[in-house]
Amino acid sequence: MTLERSPLDAVHRSLGARMVPFGGWDMPLEYPGGTIAEHRACRADSVVFDVSHLGSVRVSGPDAYDRLQDVLTNDLGKIGPGRAQYTHLLDEADASVLDDIIVWWHPEAGGDQATFDVMPNASNTDRVVAAIGGEETTHQRAVLAVQGPHAAERLATVWPEAAAVGRFRVIHASWEGADCTVAGTGYTGERGLEIAVPVAAAESLWAAITGAGIVPAGLGARDTLRLEAALPLHGHELGEGITPLQAGLGWVVAWGKGSFRGRDALAAERDRGIARHLVGIATEGRRPPRSGCAVLVGDEEVGVVTSGNFSPVLGHGIALAFAPPTVTEGSSVTIDVRGTRLAGVVVPTPFVSSS
Repeated sequence: MTLERSPLDAVHRSLGARMVPFGGWDMPLEYPGGTIAEHRACRADSVVFDVSHLGSVRVSGPDAYDRLQDVLTNDLGKIGPGRAQYTHLLDEADASVLDDIIVWWHPEAGGDQATFDVMPNASNTDRVVAAIGGEETTHQRAVLAVQGPHAAERLATVWPEAAAVGRFRVIHASWEGADCTVAGTGYTGERGLEIAVPVAAAESLWAAITGAGIVPAGLGARDTLRLEAALPLHGHELGEGITPLQAGLGWVVAWGKGSFRGRDALAAERDRGIARHLVGIATEGRRPPRSGCAVLVGDEEVGVVTSGNFSPVLGHGIALAFAPPTVTEGSSVTIDVRGTRLAGVVVPTPFVSSS
C-alpha cells in the first residue's frame, strides 16, 4: 500500500523526524529530541504539529447547513458563521460513532453563501463524504496545529492576524498572499489554533512558526497530550460498537434539534441505560498500561483499556477504559499488562488540566 505524504514531508525528513504510517499517511512520530521533550514543550510553552493527514471536506451552498444538521449529532444552530463545533457521525443501525468531527463554519454572512469545512479523521474521509456530500479538499492544503500556553504569543511575533483567533472561532487570514483558514481548535488540552494553508505556502509558514521558537512535535506527543487531557481517539474510545453515551460525550448530542442519523438507536440506548462507560484510571509506577489490557476488580475481568501510556506530567501510568457503571471514581482496579498486574484507581478526567 502506497502511503500519502504531507506537503511538509521533505521538511520533516530534513529535521531527522522518525516517520511512521498513520491512517494511510507517512507522518512524523517524533523528532530527535524525543516524544517526552515535545510533550513537555507543549505543556510549558508551544509546539507545532503537522496534521495534514486529517481530512477536509468542503460543504457549501444554500443547502449546506441543512445537510449537516440532518446527519450530524450536534446543533449548528448553537453557533454561527465564524465558529467551530465538535460533533459526531453515527451509524444508523446501532448509533456507533463512525467518526468524530470538527466543523469549521467560515465567517461569511451565511444563507446561500454558507461554507463549512468538515474535518474528519484521516481514515474516515470517504465515509464522511458519502454521508454529507461535499468536495474533499485534503490535498489542496496542509494543516498546522500550533498548541501550548504561549502558542498565540509566539505566533503573534510573525503573524498577529492569525494569532488573534479566539477559542473555537474561525477566521480568514492571509500568509504571504495565500488565503488561509484559522480555527481556535486543537487536540492537546492546551490553548492553540489550527491553520489550513495552501500547499504552496506551507513550507514558508512552517519556517516562520518554528523560527518564532515554536518546537516541532510529532504524533507521539500529540497522543500522550490528548490522553492526559482525556480526549477520545477514533478506533480507541470511539468507533464500532461505541456510542457517544458510552464514551461520556452525551453533550455532543442535540436531542432538541430534530432528526439526525442514528437518533432512534441512540435514544433507545438512552432510555434503557448504558451497559458500560468510559473511565479514567491512574496506575502506580512508570510502567504504562496499554490498549487492550484487561481491567479487573479483584479477580473478575470487568473491562478493557482503550488507551494507556506513561504521563510525562504526572510521572505515572494513566489509562482510559470501558467498565460497567458500577465502576466509579474511587474504585480500586488492577490492569493486566502481559501477566503483570498494575494497581490503579478510577480518577476524574482530564488527568491533566490546561495551564
